[in-house]
Amino acid sequence: MTKLTRLLPVLLLGAVALGLAAPGWAAKFKEARIYIEYNSSANDLGFHVFLDAEDWETLEIVNPAGTTIFEVEGRGGYEGLGLTELFFEGAEPSLFEFPLEDLLTRFPEGKYKFMGVTVNGARLSSTAMLSHAVPEGPSVSAVVDDDSVTISWATVDDPAAILPDEDVTIVGYQVIVGTFQVTLPASSTSVTVPEEYIGSLGRGEHPFEVLAIEASGNQSITEGIFEIE
Repeated sequence: MTKLTRLLPVLLLGAVALGLAAPGWAAKFKEARIYIEYNSSANDLGFHVFLDAEDWETLEIVNPAGTTIFEVEGRGGYEGLGLTELFFEGAEPSLFEFPLEDLLTRFPEGKYKFMGVTVNGARLSSTAMLSHAVPEGPSVSAVVDDDSVTISWATVDDPAAILPDEDVTIVGYQVIVGTFQVTLPASSTSVTVPEEYIGSLGRGEHPFEVLAIEASGNQSITEGIFEIE
């Protein structure tokens, strides 16, 4: 056995430790998610995707059955330059018009494979789990006191009525008022919108949303309105 042969396993281990990829190996995306967003106020539902990796040029997403459901390739100015984050929302049809069963059939539970290639030819590969566990929309209210607005909600413990047999675990809540947005832990039940932001709003009614976020990443929205006189 030559000295080079003895050193080869050590060199390979070192490359792994440094995060270097040998030919044929695939690095992971920094983040790869596919999840459900359900609007309990409008009774519509869509499937959203978020991913992050450095300098990728092509991307493919494959469902648990092995069917490609999304492909994209950077061209023109992006060719050879690469991309990083990508977020997109699927259409959110009303469940009064598009049956939930048909939507869930199109996007079955299980592992979705994210595969990409960087501008340098390195492969990227990650899997993301899609769950059909959807929480019910939180019950919300808002109190306006001079220049202060406090938005409150009831703790969510149950699945949405559209999928009552699923177990849910809430990991946080998100509150959105126009461009103001904050994500809070599961123990939270209210947030006061900063006076500086309220001062930038005109008189009249202003919509807000409270999202309950499930451990799978799925989230349910309830819409509300407060009025500034």
